[in-house]
Amino acid sequence: MRVIAVSTLRTFWKRHRDAEQPLKAWCDEVRNASWTQPADVKRLYRSASVLRNRRIVFNIKGNEYRLIVAIAYRLQVVYVKFVGTHRQYDAVDAETVDQS
Repeated sequence: MRVIAVSTLRTFWKRHRDAEQPLKAWCDEVRNASWTQPADVKRLYRSASVLRNRRIVFNIKGNEYRLIVAIAYRLQVVYVKFVGTHRQYDAVDAETVDQS
């Protein structure tokens, strides 16, 4: 998979240093994945939440942070739409947010 908007993640981990390694690990795992449907994501990330609009919510760093992505399965592309704390996550609509 190709990850689009890694710069969004980089900006986030510069403010939240403890998120850097978990987000880098997530990027590495995703780049090595080949997902064709949401069930493929759930096999690797059991705690991930599948939403409408091809969106998935990942728990990062033991559920301290939230990451929302949209996946284009045929193109093998993952678009970062949001990364933030739980408080920030609670303030957005996960199905429409686009902070990248």
